[in-house]
Amino acid sequence: MPIALSKCRIFEASFHGMFSTKTNVTMLKFIQRSVLQLHVQVGDKAELTKTFTQQDVNTFSHLTGDTNRLHLDAEYAKRTKFGRTVVHGVLINGLISAILGTKMPGHGCIFLSQEINFPAPLYVGEEVLASVEVKRLKRGLAYISVSCTVTESSKTVMEGMVKVMVPEDQNSKS
Repeated sequence: MPIALSKCRIFEASFHGMFSTKTNVTMLKFIQRSVLQLHVQVGDKAELTKTFTQQDVNTFSHLTGDTNRLHLDAEYAKRTKFGRTVVHGVLINGLISAILGTKMPGHGCIFLSQEINFPAPLYVGEEVLASVEVKRLKRGLAYISVSCTVTESSKTVMEGMVKVMVPEDQNSKS
């Protein structure tokens, strides 16, 4: 990495005066970004398993103010097409955030955007496997496929793609 950056500085110095200072700074920033060392690669995967309890759902409801009876009232939920209480979709999505922030890419990762679907409900008490896989890397950004699947039935309860800013590999700094 230092060799590539040294060559860039020589290039910049040899053309000093031909371009504006703003152009030189922009070129240097571009070159520095292109040699950024990331600690994730396409194909990297991570997962986490969790079983949400009714208490987890109640706590999430209290913290967010989402008091939809479908999540909290078993008698009400029995009379719906779901037949029982359902875990909040955003609570399920929190598992993805946990993986991205602690396992892969890990600490320093910044969640930028997401596009997710909830093809089926996750019921309280069902064990769910949250999985992520790096599909593409581009200039310090990772595009990651995400899914949450009920362990016992293989029913997909959440799927989509997220974009995160990946921290520079701390071991690559000189």
